[in-house]
Amino acid sequence: MGDKDAKQRMPRSAGHPSVQNEVTDKYSLRGRVFHKLREDILSGKYKENEELREAAIGDELGVSRTPVREAFRQLELEGLLQIVPNKGAYVTGITVKDVEDIYAIRSLLEGLCARWATENISREQMEEMEENIYLSEFHAGKGHAEQLAELDNRFHDILYEASNSKMLEHVLREFHEYVLRVRKKTLSDDARGVQSNAEHRQIMEAIKLRDADLAEQLANAHIRKAYQNMVKSGLYEAYEENESGDETRAEQEM
Repeated sequence: MGDKDAKQRMPRSAGHPSVQNEVTDKYSLRGRVFHKLREDILSGKYKENEELREAAIGDELGVSRTPVREAFRQLELEGLLQIVPNKGAYVTGITVKDVEDIYAIRSLLEGLCARWATENISREQMEEMEENIYLSEFHAGKGHAEQLAELDNRFHDILYEASNSKMLEHVLREFHEYVLRVRKKTLSDDARGVQSNAEHRQIMEAIKLRDADLAEQLANAHIRKAYQNMVKSGLYEAYEENESGDETRAEQEM
């Protein structure tokens, strides 16, 4: 199957209407603003120590300052933002220790998720997983990093949904969002992209065979290998450098 056919099988991207148009309920609006800001922080749109202003964010998203202020408080609780009284709100991002903890916890939870998926996956979900792996292998061979990252994210989404546990799915999605920026960079490495696809295929085959022990083992190992690859690629050192720079700036401000 050629480039044209593969492109036709890719899901269409939805449009990006304003936040205000997507939801009208106050609490849903606050949640929408929170998730948008968290995504922007984790993707690197907002840098470490960058100040976020309520009015500017509100204008950008088409909302009032109230949901922005509420989102700021929630981001502070998650450790992604620091609100300094009488000064402003500043991006803190995630630390090296955060990354270590996220990968350690996620490896265990992904294993559990794969185990439950062997018991609960539907025929439609299995078909979508097979389609996802086919497209991932195609784009990995072409060096299409952007498409590969999207498909990689979708593979994990399917796995989470197949667990048939709303609680586990919610927790894993939260952890997944925290490492999106790092995973996107590591998947741009052709060798890791191909290897990651091979690991996805192995997980899928174990689920098809209803081998819960093997599926759990493979999913656990998949996340641990992703972490090892991050360290190998030097991205871990980049986090350490960011932390060192933050500490230096903090000392200078004292």
